[in-house]
Amino acid sequence: MNACNSKMLGCFVPNHHCIDNAIHSFGGLQVRRDMMEIMEKQGHDEENGQVKVSSGYNLPAKYIFHTVGPIYSGTHRDEIDLANCYQSCLSKADEMGLESLVFCSLSTGIFGFPIEQASRIALHCIDSYLKQENKNIKKVIIDVFSDRDHQVYKKVFMEMGL
Repeated sequence: MNACNSKMLGCFVPNHHCIDNAIHSFGGLQVRRDMMEIMEKQGHDEENGQVKVSSGYNLPAKYIFHTVGPIYSGTHRDEIDLANCYQSCLSKADEMGLESLVFCSLSTGIFGFPIEQASRIALHCIDSYLKQENKNIKKVIIDVFSDRDHQVYKKVFMEMGL
């Protein structure tokens, strides 16, 4: 079983180097409690590409957007699921009247999505949403795992003319 799961309860492996563990560890126990309540009410695991929202608690954010990204397998379904993660989060943030949103580089850590492919999907989804559907969002930030990832996003950003 993968350490991070679709139950939206966070990673249960101590000191595991995944974004899920970082968010739940630094956000505080209240985050896991809230997600347990949300998922109990839902009654089933979360599908890839959907979003749930909790308070940010100990994080320097008002809210945490929880989404299940795909574990990379090389299929077209992975691309669709990853795009749905970004779309769901953007739609929810807009619906909530939020003006800014920060994404980690979804699925590119332990889930193995190739960074260049994932960055193209992320930037395309964000750009399309902001140009076509957006009502409230003024700023979107992507927080990456490494300097190399930053360089890839920067390169793709420039290639896409954004």
